[in-house]
Amino acid sequence: MGAASSSTGNPSPEAHEQREQESLASAALALPLLRAAFSRCSADALPDALSPPRAVFRLPGSPPGQPPAPHFDDVLAQLGPAIASLFFGHGGAAGDWVGFLSGFNRCCARVPASRSLALLLRVYSAACAGAGAPCGVQFQPEEGGGDEEGKVVGELAPEEIVVFLCMCWVMAWSGSAPRASAEEAGKGEPVVLLPDVSHLVLSALVSAGAVADDAGVWGWEVSGGGKGVKVQEFTSWVLSTAAGLGNCLSRYVQERFRSLAADPAEEGSISSVSTAVDTPDVYLLTRGRAWAISLSLRNKLSEKFLSGSVIGMDSEDLLYRSSVHGKGLSRFWSCVEGYNGPMLILLSALSNDGGVNVDVDRRWMIGVLTEEGLENKDTFYGSSGFLCAIHPTFRMLPPSGKEKNFMYCHLHPQIRVYEAKPKPVCLAFGGTIGNERIFLDEDFSKVVVRYHAVDKTYQHGSLIPNQGYLPVEASVLEVEVWGFGGEAIKHQQNVHKKREDIFSEQRRKVDLKTFASWEDSPEKMMMDMMSDPNTIRREDR
Repeated sequence: MGAASSSTGNPSPEAHEQREQESLASAALALPLLRAAFSRCSADALPDALSPPRAVFRLPGSPPGQPPAPHFDDVLAQLGPAIASLFFGHGGAAGDWVGFLSGFNRCCARVPASRSLALLLRVYSAACAGAGAPCGVQFQPEEGGGDEEGKVVGELAPEEIVVFLCMCWVMAWSGSAPRASAEEAGKGEPVVLLPDVSHLVLSALVSAGAVADDAGVWGWEVSGGGKGVKVQEFTSWVLSTAAGLGNCLSRYVQERFRSLAADPAEEGSISSVSTAVDTPDVYLLTRGRAWAISLSLRNKLSEKFLSGSVIGMDSEDLLYRSSVHGKGLSRFWSCVEGYNGPMLILLSALSNDGGVNVDVDRRWMIGVLTEEGLENKDTFYGSSGFLCAIHPTFRMLPPSGKEKNFMYCHLHPQIRVYEAKPKPVCLAFGGTIGNERIFLDEDFSKVVVRYHAVDKTYQHGSLIPNQGYLPVEASVLEVEVWGFGGEAIKHQQNVHKKREDIFSEQRRKVDLKTFASWEDSPEKMMMDMMSDPNTIRREDR
């Protein structure tokens, strides 16, 4: 008995390693799914299983057959083989369960964000090498051999950043796109419209100093080439602005194995319902901007913005649009009143008075992401929110934690009384009353953006290029409000609106039964005055 207990208490090194690998892998994906994917995927089929679904990718407005970027299709075709060779080449492709788990853990286990981004860059470099595409990413072995991947060095050109970002979007798209039905599976490859990532590329270049704010921001184009970005500076920009890119690799591999285990016959078929028609983005919230916001968030809203970047924004979530509902704070309030959920407010403006700190006749766009509904108050309120620089560069400014002046929305009171110092009727974010970070007037015709020194609620940073220290005044072109609270919040708003309509209708009507008699009614008094206005009437005292 003592020998038997000793043998069971000390497992072999192979069993101990298998137990550790299974425990680590189960934290990312259920073991039954991994076993099903392992049993259905042979050594030769693993690169195909890790490849994205077949589709024709192109940018909106581009002619058929034109790739979105040079070598993009070739790099995308090498994505699956690159992942298989880098992570599953040692034992996993030969039918070894422990080796398969080890490769899965190398790319999907929880690691620091910088580590996961380095793995993603390594996959991109291997895919470019397999496709014969230029790639400035290089890996230098660490002194002492402590890190098998090595240090990431090199320089990325603007075109390479476009290919890298589009590859990351395809990896996210493959897990979020709807599956094709039996009828759609035989119609060939669907046409998938890629999002515009120029604002993300320009943001990375400006952050690294490759594009100067005062000269090259407004006229910059990807096709113009220009100075590249060092990989270390690009990594710093990703970690500070688009941290969600680091999760692309692990999520992609998990979705590939999950779809393979669920239905291996249809794991490569994607429905064309979302991207078959070349429809331009008609809203301020385009697919590219929705994806950029999803990369910056680390909460449940990130999934909603990611879904919008894949299948487009749902018009049912559009609460207000100034070109449709009309400009003005009152019209704005009639559309957003009662919506107690997360909202995204986008504002497009045109700088009309240049001066020394802002360019004239330049369109820019900013946004505000709130996690709660608006209220009609004469003071600042709120618990959380983000300021966004949307166009021409992208940047998210989270709360600083010092103050809570997140939102200010004040309308004219229904019963007006004398006020020695009336509060401004406007929509504002950050700062204080009189020195708001973003100020939108009552008519939605003028917007003022002030320097971040007046604001202690949101973090410091410029919202528009060449902002400087002086307030920037611009003409408002368009305002949009999107709600992301779901159907329950929308239903509550509809109930609130119906209740308010009933109260308004009751206030408009005059109930004649409330008067004591015909002699006291206003109609009797008016008729008497019209019949003989000179009649002497006794005044009741």
